[in-house]
Amino acid sequence: MTLKLKTSLPAVICMGAILTACGGSASKPLSTAPTPPPPQAAVLPVPSAAPEGDDFHPSNKGWFLAWSDEFLGDELDRSKWEVEKSCWGGGNEERQCYTDRPENIEVINGLLRLKAYPETYTGPQYPQGWPDGSGGQITQQYTSGKVRTRALADWTYGRFSARMKLPKGQGTWPAFWMMPIDNVYGGWAASGEIDIMEAVNLGATCGECSGSEGENRTLGALHYGGVSPQNKFQSSRNTIPGGENSKDDYHVYAVEWGEDQINWFVDDELFWSLDSSEWESGAVSKETHPHAPFDQNFYLMLNLAVGGRLSEDNNAGGFVANNFPAEVLVDWVRVYQCDYDGASSQNCMAEANQ
Repeated sequence: MTLKLKTSLPAVICMGAILTACGGSASKPLSTAPTPPPPQAAVLPVPSAAPEGDDFHPSNKGWFLAWSDEFLGDELDRSKWEVEKSCWGGGNEERQCYTDRPENIEVINGLLRLKAYPETYTGPQYPQGWPDGSGGQITQQYTSGKVRTRALADWTYGRFSARMKLPKGQGTWPAFWMMPIDNVYGGWAASGEIDIMEAVNLGATCGECSGSEGENRTLGALHYGGVSPQNKFQSSRNTIPGGENSKDDYHVYAVEWGEDQINWFVDDELFWSLDSSEWESGAVSKETHPHAPFDQNFYLMLNLAVGGRLSEDNNAGGFVANNFPAEVLVDWVRVYQCDYDGASSQNCMAEANQ
């Protein structure tokens, strides 16, 4: 599939660390979803509050808390989060409609709960904010939840972290990621994308993974370069720390994003770093814009995708309907800024390049 993107699109479009274009590679067609069970059969138990866990301690490194959501109420804070409504599949042939319903998005017991269900649902093709409107109606066989800070909170540089418990199974694809509030350098991916955490098919067959528990890695990624299909990306996978069954626990996923460097962490353990010599935007020269496209305001997103190319082209391959319903549990989301050097954040960052 070739996805035709407009350079005026808002930054709401694509994620996927191994995709060569926003629409993905054309390596093989995705299998057709089997007929799902009726919605009343899809039941998820109410989650307990997250157990206590270690937090990053920003005062030791000069970071200060600038924005957060601890999800302590009984409903989503609409002053912090916008709910995306769309059924187009994110350019990756995902199988869900994102809805603004408690069936898919819930705040309970101190947790944000994004829930994916087998359910026939018809909704708008494109999300709110799409330049040509929401398009026609699309019917999908799954629903799920996606929240974002678009038009409510965005930042250039800082530390961005979330404590999360992830779903398992072939076909699951949760993500914590960032997109630019404006397409300053053009459409995806010329204006960039920062994937803080993606996890596909946890627990599924994995010949490259350590141990015997199957897929036990998350990944970080950076998308940049030209407008698709001239986009570029880099990504790195990381075994979730904590040994056997660690994928069943809560973990803190974070990036430190500075002017000259971006660092990726799980549980405050640095596993990957890139510096500004390793990225660029095809819209401007490196000499005049050495940090582009990652020199503009980005907003945060959390979602649970159902299937899609990154999931269905990896591990055991294909899509397993019995892995749904599924859910992502988010204990908190926190944004830190640097106390020492203002905008660039470099003086607070981990010593990845020393």
